Amino acid sequence: MKLRHVLIAQALMLAATLSAAPAQAQVVDMSKLRCEDFLKSGKDAIAYIVIWLDGYYTGEDDPATMDFGALAAQIEKYGAYCARNPSKAMTDAADEILGK
Repeated sequence: MKLRHVLIAQALMLAATLSAAPAQAQVVDMSKLRCEDFLKSGKDAIAYIVIWLDGYYTGEDDPATMDFGALAAQIEKYGAYCARNPSKAMTDAADEILGK
């Protein structure tokens, strides 16, 4: 399994354990998720989405670390970007924010 997929799985498991609410079965097509949906998704979902994007855009040779301070900063950046660009795809936001 690729390191990126392992990181994504670990990040999602961590996010699920940090959530106080019980997990709900929901499938999100990340290629179709728009900024307006992101902004309306709620605090927990926003964190899950940003963690997923960070893991997805992490290179295979990048360090396998999770920086919660950087995560909080990324959430702020996504929020600001999406407030200005509600119809943009979250993948476009990630390209802009993560410089990919």
